[in-house]
Amino acid sequence: MITTMKHKFIENEICYTGKELSPHWIYKNHNIQGDAIVSFIGVCEVKLTEMVDIEDVLDNSPIYSKKMLHFIVEHFNMNLVEGILRQRLLVTIARDIILENKVNPNLLCRKGDDLFYNKGKLSVSIAAKSINSVLIHFGMNIDSSDAPVEAAGLKTEMNLQNFREIAEKIMISYCREYDEIINASVKVKGII
Repeated sequence: MITTMKHKFIENEICYTGKELSPHWIYKNHNIQGDAIVSFIGVCEVKLTEMVDIEDVLDNSPIYSKKMLHFIVEHFNMNLVEGILRQRLLVTIARDIILENKVNPNLLCRKGDDLFYNKGKLSVSIAAKSINSVLIHFGMNIDSSDAPVEAAGLKTEMNLQNFREIAEKIMISYCREYDEIINASVKVKGII
């Protein structure tokens, strides 16, 4: 089996400001070249000047969370639509992993590229095209207090504590899915 996707959990806390959603950020800061996913814990504070979601800018909706579990993904040689599909795959995988932690499945749902828990917004997510890659940011609140919207948190509402374990499972599952997709694309005979 061809393996192409790399992953890493970053130990030190990082404040996500939106500037991290840039080409080669993973390579330049964590020495992982090529398609990769990294995860870390930290504050999320994205000001309007750093936002790539035009709808949020027009709605004057900056993003803030006291503490989040973040994921940044970079894929090369991919168009934006495929990147958005990968983003939704990542969000779906995250939902499945959270449900493994005995979270009430009736309270946790995915709507598009976001997760909600008991009507509170659990996550933020964006996929964007750079000059040479597609970048994805996906963050889940750990602490939902002081959020600018009705929010939910992995710790505050779900009483989860094992954030690194959750992150590792999400990344491993995402990498496995990615590798299986690549392998499925090269083992099939073309139709003439």
